[in-house]
Amino acid sequence: MESSKIIYALLLTTFAGLSTGIGSAIAFVAKRTNTKLLTLSLGFSAGVMIYISFVEIFP
Repeated sequence: MESSKIIYALLLTTFAGLSTGIGSAIAFVAKRTNTKLLTLSLGFSAGVMIYISFVEIFP
């Protein structure tokens, strides 16, 4: 029981970190400054981080 909670927390943390990395990588790889792409990728990573925070706080 306890190990499943630890694995769940690690998976959520990994998902949040990867999503932030993916969002920043998309903005970094873009050849020119595209503010719409930057806004989309930063919004995606921020939304994932907020979701992960709420999932951890509510229970």
